[in-house]
Amino acid sequence: MKLSEVRHNETVIISKILGHGSFRKRISEMGFIRGKEVRVIKKSPFNGPSEFKILNYNVSLRQSEAEMIEVVPLHEFDISGLNNYEGIIDREIALVNQSERTKTINIALVGNPNCGKTTIFNAISGSKERVGNYSGVTVDIHRATFKAKGYTFNFYDLPGTYSLTAYSTEEIYVRKFIYEQTPDIVINVLDSTNLERSLFLTTQLIDMDLRTIIALNMFDELQKNKLELDQNELAKLVGIPIVPTVSSRGQGIDALIDQAISVFEGKDQFSRHVHINYGKDLERSIQLIREKVKEFKPITDKISSRFIAIKLLEKDKQILELLSGYANFKDIHEITDREIRKIEMLENEDSESVVTNAKYSFISGALKETYKNPDEGKKTRSEVIDSLLTHRYLGFPIFTALLFLMFWTTFKLGAYPMDWIDAGVAALGNFVGNLIPEGMLNDLLVDGIISGAGSVLVFLPNILILFFFISLLEGSGYMARAAFIMDNIMHRFGLHGRSFIPMIMGFGCNVPAILATRSMRNRGDRILTMLIIPFMSCSARLPVYILIISAFFAKYQAWILIGIYAVGIVFAFLTAQILNKTVFKNKETPFVMELPTYRLPTLRNVLYHMWDKTQHYLRKIGTIILLGVVIVWALEYFPRESEKSVHYEEQIAGIENNELMTPEEKAEQILDLEHEQESDRLINSYLGRVGKIIEPVMRPLGFDWKMSISLLAGLPAKEIVVSTMGVLYQTAGDENTVSLQKKLQDEVYQTGKKKGSKIFTTPTALAFLIFILIYFPCIGVVATIKNESGSWKWAVFSVLYTTGLAWFAAFVTYNIGNLMV
Repeated sequence: MKLSEVRHNETVIISKILGHGSFRKRISEMGFIRGKEVRVIKKSPFNGPSEFKILNYNVSLRQSEAEMIEVVPLHEFDISGLNNYEGIIDREIALVNQSERTKTINIALVGNPNCGKTTIFNAISGSKERVGNYSGVTVDIHRATFKAKGYTFNFYDLPGTYSLTAYSTEEIYVRKFIYEQTPDIVINVLDSTNLERSLFLTTQLIDMDLRTIIALNMFDELQKNKLELDQNELAKLVGIPIVPTVSSRGQGIDALIDQAISVFEGKDQFSRHVHINYGKDLERSIQLIREKVKEFKPITDKISSRFIAIKLLEKDKQILELLSGYANFKDIHEITDREIRKIEMLENEDSESVVTNAKYSFISGALKETYKNPDEGKKTRSEVIDSLLTHRYLGFPIFTALLFLMFWTTFKLGAYPMDWIDAGVAALGNFVGNLIPEGMLNDLLVDGIISGAGSVLVFLPNILILFFFISLLEGSGYMARAAFIMDNIMHRFGLHGRSFIPMIMGFGCNVPAILATRSMRNRGDRILTMLIIPFMSCSARLPVYILIISAFFAKYQAWILIGIYAVGIVFAFLTAQILNKTVFKNKETPFVMELPTYRLPTLRNVLYHMWDKTQHYLRKIGTIILLGVVIVWALEYFPRESEKSVHYEEQIAGIENNELMTPEEKAEQILDLEHEQESDRLINSYLGRVGKIIEPVMRPLGFDWKMSISLLAGLPAKEIVVSTMGVLYQTAGDENTVSLQKKLQDEVYQTGKKKGSKIFTTPTALAFLIFILIYFPCIGVVATIKNESGSWKWAVFSVLYTTGLAWFAAFVTYNIGNLMV
């Protein structure tokens, strides 16, 4: 019987894993091995992947992957031959006191995704790294340095990984850091409520012969769930000291530091060198390969020869590449192939699975002696919540409702502080304008810096509210459910379900979203995801959306904003479909993803996340946006005279000397002439001349030269579009009007056939929104695509494709809009 055929809520035993390659490797490391119980929980909406419970955690698999797993009913499985727990091989090697050599301790934090590793890093270092309850948050190495108790500590937060196999970029990244940087101590962060799965990574750290400390994180949940663990006995067994921690509250952090010092000084009672006993046959093969590898020293000075031998038996290609320069590489290869054939013949199983099974046998045996779960088999709190949030029929409507609530609140709640900041900016402009005499400096400060930068600053509350919601979704564990819900839809467009998490992250900022694609195994999937992430509306575009929507779609603000975000997703899916069938032609990539336990994010982490984004936003306003504002203002301000300037001045002088007109008539006509004069000067400014050059290209979209310049100015950062408009439209309409929305509503053509008619119509505003959504990613995104793909080809393609598509989509929107309105 196949796992895909098992009914809802039924528990079965895995009898065999079919298939080969990356799928078999990953599925085995996640705990899907012979003899393990697995329970079917539910299917996702749209007949997507199914959710299963194994090793006390939830994981999702597609139908095609579940068909590769053979199972039998509980009562039919023969358990004989599974109880092959061999314990450990104690090496009786005394630990060295490293404090005699140096007073600097280098510590690497290693752990599975969702184990609270980055929260521990934040608690130790006082840092504010992003914390999210899903895979792929820490996509780079973060370092913190501080002094305590006579030592200098260098802490390195490594990406979350399930193992040290060369499977994903994250795993290679972590493994390479460990053997290249050789940290003094590795702190292995474990999820207390999910020890059987978490300890798989620990067995690989033991193989690497590293000085390790286990941070038993989320210890409060272990106690609350009445799970019983003899941590001292487990510490003795694995030769690793164990420190209980509750990272979200900062509990156990001081004890972790003290433990690190104790291990570093060689004084800890539990810390010792051990080998996991993999059984007589495997141990003999490991020893034979080790002896051949140890004939040449360079690589074994940094990497344990035992770890190398085990990885060779697992057919690890990266280890083979590392050894390829050895003079005896041919001998190593031959003896490895011979031992693999022997093991596979004895076990009737591929050698990778034999090693994985042996590791899980050790873990099961160790936990059998030290761990008890009295409520095993009962429904967890997360499963109860998921029965509603990922329901086959209700899951997608709930997901849509959450998105609507997020955008509606962003507008409605953000409107009040937005008005306060707007009034504050206006008051500051009036104060500075009255304080400084009229002239160029006054114009620069009031019409340039305050008006331009203030027009971006006013949207800060909306940014904060949006990131508050994103932080809640990330921290709670719902992001992984969103990928679970959306996988079947994405799969139809040639995308991997894991792509959805970087895409959702792209609503915050496209740069970390592109970095998050490192968690994807297949290079084609990864590059494809990078190319569609720019269609996700980052927070930099949000001020432009709010500006235009508030000005022209006041009745349907939330719906229009949701529509813009939805259009971005649709374009992303269509682009993925086209590229997948023409450029990439990806092979099927397995969808194996953990569904982490729901956890209530701490207020501290939510505020950290919001403040981090606020700092980033304010820093942009004070640097790149301010520089852009000054440049745009200067190009708009000079030259001060045009060919018609003298003509306008003569007309104004003539009206002033006309004794037949009343003072009111004089004032009205002079005001009209001054507006015409300023409009003529603006058109003939350096900025106006550039705008006039590109205006013919943008005119079919309904855009005038000011709109075209604003779009061009947004290339470094999309927020500059708003600040540029703040500078360009500050002369329009009533001089006392502060609101940029009002100025856009009042803007009319000054010359030509359309003179006196509104520039911004409903079709024009929609076309402008579509163009902003799609065109040219910011410089940071282009550079990140280049770095992560390793080629300028994809970065240039992204620029040309998105800009061309933006022009076409805006052209269609504008013309259809004109036909309908």
